[in-house]
Amino acid sequence: MAKVKSVYVCSNCGNDSPKWLGKCPVCGEWNTYVEELVSKEKSPSKGGLTAFETSKAKPLLLKNVETGEEPRIDLLDGELNRVLGGGMVPGSLVLIGGEPGIGKSTLILQTVLNLKSLKTLYVSGEESARQLKLRADRINPANDNCYIVCETNLEQIFVHIQNVNPGLVIVDSIQTIYTDAVESSPGSVSQVRECSAAILKFAKETNTPVVVIGHINKEGSIAGPKVLEHIVDTVLQFEGDQHYMYRILRSIKNRFGSTAELGIYEMRQNGLREVSNPSELLLTQNHEGLSGVSIAAAIEGVRPFLIETQALVSTAAYGTPQRSATGFDLRRMNMLLAVLEKRAGFKLIQKDVFLNIAGGLKVNDPAMDLAVISAVLSSSLDLSIEKHVCMTGEVGLSGEIRPVNRIEQRVLEAEKLGFTKILIPQNNLKGFTSKVNIEIVQVRKVEEAFRQLFG
Repeated sequence: MAKVKSVYVCSNCGNDSPKWLGKCPVCGEWNTYVEELVSKEKSPSKGGLTAFETSKAKPLLLKNVETGEEPRIDLLDGELNRVLGGGMVPGSLVLIGGEPGIGKSTLILQTVLNLKSLKTLYVSGEESARQLKLRADRINPANDNCYIVCETNLEQIFVHIQNVNPGLVIVDSIQTIYTDAVESSPGSVSQVRECSAAILKFAKETNTPVVVIGHINKEGSIAGPKVLEHIVDTVLQFEGDQHYMYRILRSIKNRFGSTAELGIYEMRQNGLREVSNPSELLLTQNHEGLSGVSIAAAIEGVRPFLIETQALVSTAAYGTPQRSATGFDLRRMNMLLAVLEKRAGFKLIQKDVFLNIAGGLKVNDPAMDLAVISAVLSSSLDLSIEKHVCMTGEVGLSGEIRPVNRIEQRVLEAEKLGFTKILIPQNNLKGFTSKVNIEIVQVRKVEEAFRQLFG
């Protein structure tokens, strides 16, 4: 007979306790414990050694472990392949998360429909087959190798997988799946943990790749226990602003590739389009003569692209000046404004400063610093920066412009897009071997950069 007991589980880290606690002793979060009913079957054991007696694994010397290049499944999507590290590895478990309506299901369904030679099974726990059919007809209706099943019971899902024998499995979403082994509602900590562990075991034993779609909470992290992100092989974050057409696919964790890769898509009526050259879409061509606009040569992952940085500086209408940044770290912007006041002598203490990265992107590259302070100063002086000038460089607290990495890629990208002049940090051309037709100006301090830009 099954033994039923009530436990309290932390919804943040998955730690359980026999009684309710206000603060989790493991992760330190407050008010995260929820009550759940757990049912476990008693299994016969022989002195507690059953698990060791049935184990077939043997310790191996590290030097005797055979390794080789992991085979990859080409998903026929250059952006997705790049973020995954070159394609999907058989037997891997990939988790993709994002806000509601951002396009997670569209991205995965679009990828599945393009794989006409690979038998796939799309398990939907949220949408009906008719809804999926309508979306598939809008994206790519010509696929005779894609199976769809609307099921939320894990045991029944495994039955369908055994009958279809697919080469790729999609689960949409993990928060709607439940197993009979746990007596709690779908989406609870214990259900998500047990279902994801069972799916991982299936993927590793059958060498079948599985893509799992997950919801996110209000803080922006993937809902459910943190152990969900630990057991999967790859965690992808699909993000973007619904008011903009661009979507960004980031890799948060990847056991088979780099986490520095970035994929950019454009949302359209018939699905998502790969953006192979995002620089041309992120630049406004008619900003000539406008103050407060500068162009930065940034790098996200291994991809260089040029971003338009916009700033607005105006006299503060209230006693306390406002500071606002969209797509850029507000604390770093405040630091750069302090450098402008202390090192360059520009008084901005009674000015409102608003900063915006065009296109709805969120950029973390420190090389954006020079473009940010140039745009702020351009708006403050009401002087425009020449249209064909771009810049890159990290600004230090003493006002010096520090070298940045991959300078050659940044310069070549600027030249390809027709820019005639680029400002870079002093002594940043070590190892630069390419011949370019763009004027490279090396600057050491912010004052030198301002003289080059404004005379």
